[in-house]
Amino acid sequence: MTDERAVAPAVGKALEAGIVVLFVALLTTTLYGGVVPNARTAAAGEVGERALQHAAANVEAAVPAHASADAPAGTVVAERRVSLPDTIRGRGYRVAANDTSLALVHEHADVGGKTPLVLPDRVRAVRGNWTDSDGVVRVRTHPDGGFIVELAEGER
Repeated sequence: MTDERAVAPAVGKALEAGIVVLFVALLTTTLYGGVVPNARTAAAGEVGERALQHAAANVEAAVPAHASADAPAGTVVAERRVSLPDTIRGRGYRVAANDTSLALVHEHADVGGKTPLVLPDRVRAVRGNWTDSDGVVRVRTHPDGGFIVELAEGER
């Protein structure tokens, strides 16, 4: 009989440890199975949106206030460097122009977006894309007057 009483505390402690391990395993599975990835995606969406707004503001600011009438066609009249995040949600991305807006393209479906560009009428086209964190906005003269805005990769 005395041997059975000596085993009871050890069994109790083993059950307590088992319950703690089960609780930690359940909590870890819950967090990493749903809560953490969802929070990571939401944060990545915000970073993407801010990066896109920053890019659009720089594209809009690169266009000079007054056109240079004597510059030959294709001449670079303005250049502006744009610094963007290296990655969003741990992956590369692309910022693409399509004349009236900029779009952030990411492999994760919940990360990305599109924002309109507010440019003067003398801007005839906006083209190009950035796949690097260091981009450049170049404003060139158009043969028929006005400007062409180009997104290009920057040199590291």
